[in-house]
Amino acid sequence: MRRPTISDVARAAGVSKGAVSYALNGRPGVSEATRRRILAAAEDLGFHADRAAVALAGAPARVVGLTLHRPARTLGVEPFFMELISGLEAELSLRSYALLLHMVAGREQETAVYRRWRHEHAVDGVLVCDLVEHDPRLPVLRELGFPAVVIGPPPADEPVSSVWSDDAVSLQEAVEYLAALGHRRIGHVAGIPDLAHTAIRAGAFAEHARRLGLEAAPCAYTDYTGPDGARATRQLLGAAGRPTALVYDNDIMAVAGLAVAEELGLSVPGDLSVVAWDDSPVCRIVHPALTALSRDIATYGRQAARLLLASLDGREAVGVAVEPAHLAPRASTGAPADARPSA
Repeated sequence: MRRPTISDVARAAGVSKGAVSYALNGRPGVSEATRRRILAAAEDLGFHADRAAVALAGAPARVVGLTLHRPARTLGVEPFFMELISGLEAELSLRSYALLLHMVAGREQETAVYRRWRHEHAVDGVLVCDLVEHDPRLPVLRELGFPAVVIGPPPADEPVSSVWSDDAVSLQEAVEYLAALGHRRIGHVAGIPDLAHTAIRAGAFAEHARRLGLEAAPCAYTDYTGPDGARATRQLLGAAGRPTALVYDNDIMAVAGLAVAEELGLSVPGDLSVVAWDDSPVCRIVHPALTALSRDIATYGRQAARLLLASLDGREAVGVAVEPAHLAPRASTGAPADARPSA
């Protein structure tokens, strides 16, 4: 069978070839009803536009790029990214946009990917995760003319729209909850130290512990993996005056912390209370179930996609502050031994 052509799509939809071109490339010139009819005809016929020809014609690629400076295995073990991607895909698919995900080993490789994408007309815009202070990626994206949206706290030195939640509010809620339970010595197993959101969380943790007169252990930084979370937990629990409560920057490290507590002969929550960031299904199926800072990550992704699509449409992309993560108390937290009433 011969490959269907744009003429076949036009004939099936009862429109001109020009109208088909407008509809398939997301350009103005046809009504929304006609666009839907053309897209349906193209799908029925199995018509796929030649990407190279589309790029040469200057039409949108209808692809959004996302690079992640993380090991590829991260996607297999950290629920946050899969939930984020599910939200991005749900919104992008409504407009027939695809998501191009590229894992990179370093920032230089990341900017090289951006330059290649621009040269090849591979993507129309870019989503940026894991922002650092004075992030070198943002000037490159501006230089290349890529519309971009940051998933994370708004950058102070670049005019880029962002979707973010106030992590300081969430840390305050967690620290105040632990203090109300009677904990006086608490620790924080944080993420990658140079990330902007890690700095916000670590700063808020220390500030609110100090405000409440609590003794905060030195922040233990990690790479977000289970093994590194276990290492940091041993470090904190092995120190003199060990904490009676730990707050972890993701769920995977909190689960690893439960295992370390058992390894050291500590009961949870009898000897150690544990709070996880991001309330994934994992938090509810481990024993004891993890108290967690809970937010709708898929909606977070949808908001980021909407913001970028608005920019691609030439509309003003106003940054969005979404609801902060709030505490969902479960069995992994309780009063410390020295705060429980005597029998």
